[in-house]
Amino acid sequence: MSRIGLVLGAGGIAGHAFHAGVLDALSAVSGWDPDAAEVIVGTSAGSGVAALLRGGLSTQDIARRIAGEPLSAQGSRLVVGRSYAATPREPQAAGARRWRNGAGLGPAAPGRFLHAAMRPWEVRLGTLAAAALPEGRVPTDRVVAGLRRMYPDGEWPERPLWVCAVRLHDGRRVVFGRDPGTVQTTAVPEAVAASCAIPAFFTPVRIDGIRYVDGGAWSPSNADVAAGLGLDLVVVVSPMSARRAIPASVDGAVRAACRLQLSQEVLRVRRRGTPVLVIEPGGEELEAMGTSSQAMDPERAPAIVRAVRDSMRVRLRRPELRERLRLLRL
Repeated sequence: MSRIGLVLGAGGIAGHAFHAGVLDALSAVSGWDPDAAEVIVGTSAGSGVAALLRGGLSTQDIARRIAGEPLSAQGSRLVVGRSYAATPREPQAAGARRWRNGAGLGPAAPGRFLHAAMRPWEVRLGTLAAAALPEGRVPTDRVVAGLRRMYPDGEWPERPLWVCAVRLHDGRRVVFGRDPGTVQTTAVPEAVAASCAIPAFFTPVRIDGIRYVDGGAWSPSNADVAAGLGLDLVVVVSPMSARRAIPASVDGAVRAACRLQLSQEVLRVRRRGTPVLVIEPGGEELEAMGTSSQAMDPERAPAIVRAVRDSMRVRLRRPELRERLRLLRL
């Protein structure tokens, strides 16, 4: 039986919906259950989807939940309430009000700059930006409310679930579920909340007195975490990059930078002897997902998951992907 790694990247609510559509299509076309992956690595939005998979929710129900479609009997038992990707806009509105009231105007971690000055070769711009930006004021409680019901005791699943976040004070990447001690000291919902804590928007998550923010500040995908594991294939789902060049714009520059970083991480995995299948948004998916300013708009999520689900069912049947998908069935 093939040993498959699954990497689910960042991307906000739009990324959550992209993951749902891709995984539902991948399961339908290949017959592979993503929860059967040897290891699932999640960052930000991807960490939430990874936890849902390991919690027993099928790819079909993850997609249906966001699209507002009826769940299976098992899905209905596991899920109470709506997906955070489909909740009202109150958290965003609350955050905007707090910004207008002048809350959180100073740097979130001013001490980080001294650390960066002493070891500049270790600096990642995303983690430095997270320290420079003010603390967000929107709590992550709603993001992980459903996970608290799926993981009432906070215990980690038997099969590896690795959740990427960033320690705010020193900019280090932490992989909950993999790094020593993290399973014993951190519950799954708290790890996911930390991974989803977008700097300057969500409040940093404190675990054992340490503040954590979005793992996307280190990397939008963190695909290199899957290097050297002796896997037969790593499937990377990357909502924040793009399959093709897009017109010059802020969004285009962000997606180009994300794709460059992803390509470097994929190269590290391949150099360790593991083939990689990267699934990124193409033209149809990008149109459905909209601009980066719309990435946290819950009202777009149902349309995104439906569009991605349909387009991916066509793309994944193309001959150039047939051999890679064959590995999923061995």
